[in-house]
Amino acid sequence: MSDKRQSDDGKEAGGTDRQPEGKGRSVGLLSTQSRVPLYHQIFLILRNRIYGGEIMPGNLVPGEQELAAEFDVSRITAKRALNELADAGLVVRERGRGTRVIHRPPAPAVASSIEGWLENITLMGTATEARVLEFDHVHANEDVAHALEIEAGSDVQRAVRVRTLDGEPMSYLITYVPGDIGRQFDRDDLDRSPLLRLLEMAGIEVSSARQQISAIVADPAVANALSIQAGSPLLEILRVVRDTSGRPVEYLRVLYRPDVYRFDMSMRRVREKEGMRWAALTSSSVPAGDA
Repeated sequence: MSDKRQSDDGKEAGGTDRQPEGKGRSVGLLSTQSRVPLYHQIFLILRNRIYGGEIMPGNLVPGEQELAAEFDVSRITAKRALNELADAGLVVRERGRGTRVIHRPPAPAVASSIEGWLENITLMGTATEARVLEFDHVHANEDVAHALEIEAGSDVQRAVRVRTLDGEPMSYLITYVPGDIGRQFDRDDLDRSPLLRLLEMAGIEVSSARQQISAIVADPAVANALSIQAGSPLLEILRVVRDTSGRPVEYLRVLYRPDVYRFDMSMRRVREKEGMRWAALTSSSVPAGDA
């Protein structure tokens, strides 16, 4: 009996017999319902194996036929996944010799504590560059109004930016500032200076912030801005920044590429009534970084 394999876009295409389920099969790792092409899903799996040291520098990556059998896809799909690895600079493809890992990827170029603070805003401002994509005043929706503790429909200044490191897109930022503050600077100002510096120039004394960290996949617009594939994984940070009076002065949503940005967390063991547990060590209380 024969079955059909999935083509690059997830549609069925004629193929050879399926191999029996068993050792070495990874069909369950792929999603045929995802908008992410199968070849890119395989690329991400292989990239994670390289990043994690499962496939070491100098070792061979499974070939087209092996990948086709492992993931139950066509050889064309497997070939596209291997080509994408080569385009990413992780492997070299040699005719008759296979596909070999050429180096282990370096650690992300920018690191932050788990609270999301960099050492100071000057470091981020000098090491990276932010480009304004959108700048306007809008009416706050329910989500923005809740974060900024204002009435829905209130005037807020909204900006969309992309931050780059050595010319490589690193993060996608959407910020909202109360209208009375946001009207004290314009698009050109934001193109030249970090938002936190503009807030300080407007007389705002930033004191604290609270943020949530999650993970999402890139939609087409974000993927295009960050030069990645739609459906690629991203770190999502939602942050509310407050002044010394406790008033929210900024609501930030930032999406980070995990290959160029990471969070580090230092912990220590503490004893409590219930027993020993891990507790996070806090860092600077002044927010910096992407703002």
